[in-house]
Amino acid sequence: MSTGVSTSTDKIIVDRSRSHRNKAVSKAVRQTRERLQTGHVENFDRELTAMHVSAMLQGAAVMPIFVIIITGLGFYFTGDIQIFTWAFLTLSAHAINMILAKRADKQELTVEGARKWRGIMLLGQVLVGCCWAFFAMQGCSNCGGESFVAYKGAMLLAGVCVTAMSNFMLPRAVLFACAPTVLALCFRVILTRNSLDLALMAIFVTAVVFFVFITDRLFQSNLKILSFQTEKDDLIAELEVAKSMSDEARRRAEEANLAKSRFLASMSHELRTPLNAILGFSEVMSAEVMGPLNNPTYKEYTGDIHRSGQHLLNLINEILDLSRIEAGKYDLSEEAVSLLDIAEDCIGMVQLRARAKNISISQQFEPKLPSLWADEKSLRQVVLNLLSNAVKFTPQGGEINVKVGWTAGGGQYVSIKDNGPGIPEEEIPVVLSAFGQGSIAIKSAEQGTGLGLPIVQAILAKHDGQFILKSKLREGTEAIAILPAMRVLQSLPAVEDTPSIGRKKKSFA
Repeated sequence: MSTGVSTSTDKIIVDRSRSHRNKAVSKAVRQTRERLQTGHVENFDRELTAMHVSAMLQGAAVMPIFVIIITGLGFYFTGDIQIFTWAFLTLSAHAINMILAKRADKQELTVEGARKWRGIMLLGQVLVGCCWAFFAMQGCSNCGGESFVAYKGAMLLAGVCVTAMSNFMLPRAVLFACAPTVLALCFRVILTRNSLDLALMAIFVTAVVFFVFITDRLFQSNLKILSFQTEKDDLIAELEVAKSMSDEARRRAEEANLAKSRFLASMSHELRTPLNAILGFSEVMSAEVMGPLNNPTYKEYTGDIHRSGQHLLNLINEILDLSRIEAGKYDLSEEAVSLLDIAEDCIGMVQLRARAKNISISQQFEPKLPSLWADEKSLRQVVLNLLSNAVKFTPQGGEINVKVGWTAGGGQYVSIKDNGPGIPEEEIPVVLSAFGQGSIAIKSAEQGTGLGLPIVQAILAKHDGQFILKSKLREGTEAIAILPAMRVLQSLPAVEDTPSIGRKKKSFA
């Protein structure tokens, strides 16, 4: 049973069975691009909650150590065993938070689940804050008021710092954890009306406000980092999708190139063989080698057959030449050639056609041009194509001017200028493309293949040269083929005879 998938590399250039995949890829690229262009900051509740849980589990030993240190210092200063009650309550609240963190870590967090766990952890911070409020309400009758208040203030500030650094991934955690302590300090100030307690409350509230601001900035920074990370992941995904699309396009291009190569090879073999017979037999018949043709119309028909076959053969040769150049299989057979000789030979080849249209060809050659290191056959094809185009598009009684000389950079050029209908400036790129023809040229001259100028441009590029086409409407066209200075072979002057140097005697001093 057929699955609808292409199994041939050259039968189907565009595989329609992959259209569903291309639609999905295009949709993914479009959605990713729209998400990136909106520029909004997403809610990363799940990611931030997971990072907070991981930080809590990794720093689980920080709070117990801190509580033990505070308990030891408190018992040393006060000698009151009530500090151990606070330590037990605080460690119990911390253990409850750790149990909640482990449960949250084991579950796969969703957006709704992350919000629920965030609320539960905020309640856990309130529980720890109540323990710190109990610590703030403690007093000491056996020790000096100033020393105990300093001890209690230092411990409360250290507790705010530890809470802020441990919970900055959880929004409003510092505010929830410190709110009971602030209320306890306010209540103590109301009861005692002591200036030291008032100062402690003011310092603690200021520290809480400061750490709330710091944790909010840290939270926003992590939120931006997550946003940038998400955008980077989206860009990577888009690049991967674009790479898959480029791979698909390359595969199709390779299939198309293979199909084109096989088609051209088949056309070269299948068409050239019967064309040779058509050209040969039509030439024999038109020359009446085997005997006269009784009907003169038949002789006219044989001439038409020969010209049509020759035109088709030239078209096939041009297509194959352009295909070899595009495939990089057009090898140059370089040798020392004279650009003047090539231009003269090509003018002689088109002279008969020019005389048939009463076109005069003038020459302006720079004398004594040195030879070039180039492919003679390719340069002949360049000059002959340009001259053929000039003769083809020049009207009856026109004029063609051929120039050969030096360029300003030390290279050599061939310029062929005619007074034909010209080409509009906007159509010059079309003329330089394969099978491209100008609109006025098509109307005012015989039809062509449109491959002459692309072949000229490609051959000059193989020689590191340049092709310039200048044209104005109803003012004619000038085609300039330029070869670089590195292709010019400069002749060296003869070496003068110099007296031979005598052999030096060896000295054994």
